[in-house]
Amino acid sequence: MKRIITYGTYDVLHYGHVNLLKRAHALGDYLIVGLSTDEFNKIKNKESYYTYEQRKMILEACRYVDLVIPENSWEQKIEDIKQYKADIFVMGDDWVGKFDFLKAYCEVIYLPRTQNVSSTKTKEYLKSNKQKGKK
Repeated sequence: MKRIITYGTYDVLHYGHVNLLKRAHALGDYLIVGLSTDEFNKIKNKESYYTYEQRKMILEACRYVDLVIPENSWEQKIEDIKQYKADIFVMGDDWVGKFDFLKAYCEVIYLPRTQNVSSTKTKEYLKSNKQKGKK
């Protein structure tokens, strides 16, 4: 069984996220998602619309995701790869080179992001429409 592992906040889940998860899952048999906890998001200066538990529930409902684990720190990736026996580490290509140090533990693949969609853009759009009084 080939195991894939990836990480992220996955806030305001959109088709770009689903596309990334689908392509990651297609690389193997079992997809593990390290989901940033609310506490870790604070360290990263990120604020999620949904709580960790809500984001976890959404990811667990995705047919491409087999297991969701908490991401509590940048440093835990090596231990997670060992513990979950991951064969491939996957991230979006906006992270190219940042996780090459993991090549000592597994294969590292950077997948292209889906163009013209992001959580930030989605949040900005929703916020601007809320301010305009739209529903």
